Amino acid sequence: MNPLRLLATAACLCALPAAQAQEAAPQPTVLTCDHSDIWTVGNETHALCTGSVTLTGTDLRILCDRLEMTAENIGDKTSTIPTLDKFNYLLAIGHVRIVQGDREATCGRAEVLPRDNKIVLTQEPVVIDRGTGWTEAGETITVLRGERRVIVEKPRMTGPPVKDLGFNQEEATPRGAAAPAAPAK
Repeated sequence: MNPLRLLATAACLCALPAAQAQEAAPQPTVLTCDHSDIWTVGNETHALCTGSVTLTGTDLRILCDRLEMTAENIGDKTSTIPTLDKFNYLLAIGHVRIVQGDREATCGRAEVLPRDNKIVLTQEPVVIDRGTGWTEAGETITVLRGERRVIVEKPRMTGPPVKDLGFNQEEATPRGAAAPAAPAK
């Protein structure tokens, strides 16, 4: 099997949390770019993909200028390109765009740390959730998978309108308050 395909598959498993309501049918993982370089050091295989990088898979699309990946090797460690097992790290740099279901994230840098179940978006990150109508932006956006948690440094959030919560004078006077005086005749 193509080692880039295995690395790309692992990257898909570690990307933004999948939508809960509906699971997408499995799709092949495809990685395209202008140039790739793959090398092995010890028990790890590294890949560097540059130029018009596109990674697509089940309910996921990542576009960027540069993609760095690392995975652990299994099987014959002496082969030119060993079989890959555990995905350790993914770094997408330059015009990063990640689309999954109703969500889209854009930033200059996206770092995926699967062992920590964490994704860190930096360099003007913005996450748009079209399903809820919310947009989050900030200096850094950290997504903690499995915790249903997002941490945003210096957030700027925009959401759908909230109904008017203002005081309605036609409603009854709140308990304990004096009734308004009747107008003078």
